[in-house]
Amino acid sequence: MRVILVDDSALIREGLALLLAEEGIEVVAIFPDATGVLDAVKRDQPDVLVVDVRMPPTFETEGLELALQCRRANPETSVLVLSQHIETRYAVELLQEGAAGVGYLLKDRVTQIDDFLAALQRVADGGSAIDPLVVARLLQRPTTNKALDRLTAREIEVLSLMAEGHTNAAIAAQLSINPRTAETHVSHILSKLDLPPDEATDRRVSAVILWLRQSERDVRNLTEG
Repeated sequence: MRVILVDDSALIREGLALLLAEEGIEVVAIFPDATGVLDAVKRDQPDVLVVDVRMPPTFETEGLELALQCRRANPETSVLVLSQHIETRYAVELLQEGAAGVGYLLKDRVTQIDDFLAALQRVADGGSAIDPLVVARLLQRPTTNKALDRLTAREIEVLSLMAEGHTNAAIAAQLSINPRTAETHVSHILSKLDLPPDEATDRRVSAVILWLRQSERDVRNLTEG
């Protein structure tokens, strides 16, 4: 795996670079801000761009905007966005561009090395990885989507694990259920969300995007109302 790191914190940059190197992952470039990153992505064709959400000069959404630009310019490069705080709208905005090869993790997750590396690998392999705390925050929110209302409590649990990027086997292990049961739950979720088989799209990803978008939309409606 080949990675480009972008973070204004020297401690985070160097710590991540050391961690990845110890795991045999090549860090092809390191940047303190967005300057020159897009050119490096086009030139070096990394497997994953790891970038902080907030960077100079305004420390608002420079990292998110950079991730979106890189995805559009070089779709083969996956992106893993790191955030200091739980900000679900960033996860939703990122996934709206397509969830294949996309991750959104809290920086605290980096200290849980096995979890971080597993998420990085899922993203590099074209999967998705949404931080469990972000998923939990969304789960606490009400929904007005009738399709989502059709899901049982267990199916919501399964969908949340799908959002984190887990396979059916991993979901089964997490919930202590039979792998075939997990597969059945996933099948029911896709059916209830009206996501028929389609060779052009990943239905698991579509289900997660639908859920995240609706969760964020419901909160905006409640706030504006």
